[in-house]
Amino acid sequence: MWHIIVTSTPQIAAAGLKYTIPIAIISFALGLILAVLTALVKLSPRHGWFSILKAIAYFYVWLFRSTPLLVQLFIVYFGLPYLKVQGLFPNGIQLDPWTAGIMTFSLNTGAYCAETIRASILSIPQGQWEAAYSIGMTKTQVLKRIILPQAARVSLPPLSNSFIGLVKDTSLAASITIIEMFEVSQQIAAQNYQPLVMYSLVAALYAILCTILSWLQGYLEKRTSRYIRPAN
Repeated sequence: MWHIIVTSTPQIAAAGLKYTIPIAIISFALGLILAVLTALVKLSPRHGWFSILKAIAYFYVWLFRSTPLLVQLFIVYFGLPYLKVQGLFPNGIQLDPWTAGIMTFSLNTGAYCAETIRASILSIPQGQWEAAYSIGMTKTQVLKRIILPQAARVSLPPLSNSFIGLVKDTSLAASITIIEMFEVSQQIAAQNYQPLVMYSLVAALYAILCTILSWLQGYLEKRTSRYIRPAN
């Protein structure tokens, strides 16, 4: 058993460095950008063409929060090639596994993080908006200089949890043939007929990675809250 662990760990760890971590970082970065835009649209006044954008934002968040991530991956990778539109997509939408995975993870992450960011912005007291308006600041200036910096600190813990969850969810990328950590463990298990050992090993590596990320989360929370006066 120890021989299997010693020889398999470098292969699984290499897959983590090559696929799991890059997929998680890229997907979270893209999802975070999408989440900020979606949250701001959902918080915008309902008038004119913004009503259409708000409807799209609400539908997007509802759709990706209401369906399983695995189903979303299958639709994007296996289903879109059958979406044939003459003159536009005559051969369907065919994506390579890497693109399909990042696209799906980004959209899913963006939907969940959008609600986190929206709630964080709403948690800032309304009086701060009014105080900023009273000294002549525009809405954009208030958001950029006062509201978003505070909302970023408030949203840091749940966003960090979302990122840690995304790292674990990347194991689903094996279902669309991306050779990440879990896929490598499956391939090795098919060779040595030791699925319990291999799956326990990959679980331990995920646990180590998520523990490091949890420690980093705690460090960032302390750094961003160093000027906050503790409650009596």
